[in-house]
Amino acid sequence: MENTNNVTPRGAYPHTKRVGDFIFVSGTSSRRSDNTIAGVDIIDEMGTKRLNIEVQTREVLQNIEKNLVIENASLKDVVDVTSFLVNMNDFAGYNKAYAEFFDAETGPTRTTVAVHQLPHPDLVVEIKVMAYKKL
Repeated sequence: MENTNNVTPRGAYPHTKRVGDFIFVSGTSSRRSDNTIAGVDIIDEMGTKRLNIEVQTREVLQNIEKNLVIENASLKDVVDVTSFLVNMNDFAGYNKAYAEFFDAETGPTRTTVAVHQLPHPDLVVEIKVMAYKKL
């Protein structure tokens, strides 16, 4: 199936890999197909940036959903989530946006860890998931 995300991986790996009924989605950021990054706001004439964790988290999960569609799956099929935050002070905003996509009773298991940095200085969150969808 054609990749509707149109974002090329930044290394020698696929966005998704299916193994039987399991689908693994590589770490995904808020990078768009035009290589801009969602959730980056210029806030003054000096070019100061504000990095918005809520906007980035929403975009990441939407990008993951686009990649799952390639495997005929959706976020409803996600069973496990691993999230990487550059700053745990962003946890509340990340959690708020995450809850727009998943709920505590029916959603996937989740692990959230802090990392020193991500592959681009404007990224504040990266998420990888595992989904289960019968062929």
